[in-house]
Amino acid sequence: MIRVVLAEDQTMLLGALAALLEIEGDIDVVGRARDGEEAMKLVRQERPDVLLTDIEMPIRTGLDVAAAIHQERLPTKVIILTTFARGGFLRRALEAGASGYLLKDSPAEQLANAIRRVHAGGRAVDPELAAEAWSEPDPLTERERQVLRLAAEGKTTSDIASSLNLSEGTVRNYLSEGISKVGGQNRVEAARIAREKGWL
Repeated sequence: MIRVVLAEDQTMLLGALAALLEIEGDIDVVGRARDGEEAMKLVRQERPDVLLTDIEMPIRTGLDVAAAIHQERLPTKVIILTTFARGGFLRRALEAGASGYLLKDSPAEQLANAIRRVHAGGRAVDPELAAEAWSEPDPLTERERQVLRLAAEGKTTSDIASSLNLSEGTVRNYLSEGISKVGGQNRVEAARIAREKGWL
């Protein structure tokens, strides 16, 4: 049996995914998480073969969880299941250690087959998305990404500085660099462009 943990913050979708996978004779859903922190706890506790996770989740994103699993050298393989058909997200997912990247509108049998392929040591990535992911590299540093993300949430320079333990001058520098790199006119436009490209 392939032991799977599911992480998805929409309760109805979480239940539907579990029901869908439990129809498969060789897949056993051993845990369900509604946020990234809960997903990490379940992975440490259950040691599943595969974690199937959304990107956008409360507390920790699916990308944060994939990176933590990779850093802690846990044996669990990660498949990202998302609505984001953007090369930038796929690239970041693979860099974080994910073995698969699927879209939520993929056919059900494709999901089960992806779990089997990843469990067997392979990768499961949409080929068109994979080509796009490497055509336009992400220009942002991790710190620029954090600062732009907080700016997009409406945080002031002062809020961002205290949240990240930086001086306001340093935050302004990161914002200026980030805005310039993505080609925005201001922080709001830069955050929008970066999000559309999958860099945020």
